[in-house]
Amino acid sequence: MAKSPYKVLVRDLPTHRRFVVPGEHVSDWLKGHAMREALEVPEVDPEAGHGVAELDLDAVETHSFANGQFTGEVTVACSRCVNPVKLPIDEKLHVTFLPASEMPADDDDESEDGAEVSEDDLDVFPFDGETIDLEPLFREQFVLAVPYAPLCREDCKGLCPQCGIDRNTGTCACEAPGDPRLAALKGLKLPS
Repeated sequence: MAKSPYKVLVRDLPTHRRFVVPGEHVSDWLKGHAMREALEVPEVDPEAGHGVAELDLDAVETHSFANGQFTGEVTVACSRCVNPVKLPIDEKLHVTFLPASEMPADDDDESEDGAEVSEDDLDVFPFDGETIDLEPLFREQFVLAVPYAPLCREDCKGLCPQCGIDRNTGTCACEAPGDPRLAALKGLKLPS
């Protein structure tokens, strides 16, 4: 098994490290994401995105910390026209790595609004006490960079629902379909 380029031994801390995330990893991490699948790109796509993390890593007793900057971009489909859109990533990272025994407990008793998470628990990842694996942290940066409905531009006109032409680059003669609920009234003649 190949050694992961995103693992750091706790015995090597404190240290400053630079990590590069190539497009092949991004395409693997976002496999199955609807906005990536819509692009119909190869499974291993070097154009999926990329990232660079500049991190200061340190340890105090049983906890380890990563602080620094993560920059890059991810390529997904526009939710209106399905053309590729590159989304920038520029995030400050302040992460705590805790032994699994100290991780905040998952609440099995979730309310309708979902589990309640305190602000202190947002950037906490587990580790085995000897090796910090930064891959889940980097994967999360790409996943969180994709909004619910990404747009290539705010005024994207999308695709024609009848013929499928990209309305940003062309026009068509299609007419908007009538409301099917009103179809029964179409032949109705009203007295004058």
